[in-house]
Order: sequence, then C-alpha cells, then structure tokens
Amino acid sequence: MQKVAVITGASAGLGAEFARQLQGLGYALLVVARREERLAAIEGERWVADLSIEAEVERLALHLESRGDVMMLINNAGFGTQGYLAEAAIAGQMAMHRLHVLATVRLTRAVLPQMIERKAGTIVNVSSVAGFARSANNVSYCATKAWTNAFSEGLWLELQGTGVTVQALCPGFTYTEFHDVMGSDRAKHPKWMWLNAGFVVEESLANLGKLYVVPGWKYKVFLALWTKLPAWLRLRVEARR
Repeated sequence: MQKVAVITGASAGLGAEFARQLQGLGYALLVVARREERLAAIEGERWVADLSIEAEVERLALHLESRGDVMMLINNAGFGTQGYLAEAAIAGQMAMHRLHVLATVRLTRAVLPQMIERKAGTIVNVSSVAGFARSANNVSYCATKAWTNAFSEGLWLELQGTGVTVQALCPGFTYTEFHDVMGSDRAKHPKWMWLNAGFVVEESLANLGKLYVVPGWKYKVFLALWTKLPAWLRLRVEARR
C-alpha cells in the first residue's frame, strides 16, 4: 500500500511545503484547500473545500473514512485575525474556531480508526508558540492554538501502545502568506524572530513521534522560560505588549 498523506491548507505556506517535502519522501498526496487554482500546482489528489464550513468538513471526513489508506494527516489549515473581540467581525471569529477546532477533531476522528487497526500512522496538528501565550488583540487565535496543544496532549495519552503518533508543531513567526493575509506588518518584529517554512517542516518531519516540536533554538529557549512563569506574572507581561 502506498503511503498517503492528507494535508489541509495545502495551497500555500506550511501546507505547500509539507506537500513538497512529503512527496519527496515517497508519499502520495491528498491536498485540501479552498483555492482550486493554487492546488493545481501540486501533484496528487486535489480536494477543494472550505473547512470552516461543517458540511464541507463532513464531506471530506466521510471520504477519508471510506478509503482507509491514510498514513499521515497534517491538520494545517488556519488563519489569523487582528482586533479586539468586541470589535472584530463575528463571522471571522466563528470561522476560526470551526476551522482550528471542529475541523481538526472531525478529520482526526475520520482517520484514527484505520491507523489504530493498522498499528501505524501520524497526526500532525499545526499549532503555534501563540498557544502558550495570550494576546488582548488576538484572543481567538491564541485560544484555539492552546486548544490544539491540549487536544494533542490528550490524544498522545490515548494513543500510547497503538503505533500511532501525534505531534503538535509549534512554530514562531514564519515567512508565509499568513501575516500578509491578516494584514500584519512583518517589520514590527525583528528579522531574527522569523523562520523559513522549509526549516519548520523539516523539523516537524525529522521529529515524528515527538509530542511537541518547536523549531528554532531561540523559540525553544523562550518557551522553556515563558512556561515556567506563574500565571499572574505572565499575564502582567502580556498586558504590556
């Protein structure tokens, strides 16, 4: 059986990089994105869907359940917003929660039984260092990525001894379209904080089987220190950003 990798949000950024590198490793691809014209550049099975819409998530999930040959699922689709919750458009906030949380649960559930039966498989949930922090201007993104981390931890516990692994990939600032789409000025953050998408994916694939992957030694050091702070002090620091 050929190894099949399913990649959501595959039309750009980390998703497109996962597609490139996994294809080089001999995987057959099922790539998922909203933009059909962007998927056309990727060799493999193409699936056009907006995974912030429940019916489209369910359609993809049923397809994955029926085929039974998925060896890897990359839950990568996502986006960010800026603005205070009381002022932000509610449609975008709700779409983010559906995409980051509900789609991840449903697609993971679609492939887990076949992986467990086969005693082999990998789930990669693309999270963020933002999952370990809070932001008054980015409430939903930080919250959904914190959920991604908690979901991955719980799943890791359930999968012990099954041969199936789960990873929470937690990059920091990465050169992709992500910040351009959300209208964030990259110049506000120093160049040393930015990672290359190829490097992030290489780190993920080199560490399959490890629960948390944080690319880049600077972010590893940051999180090692940041997560040791008591909540009152962490929140005080975050309130000043």
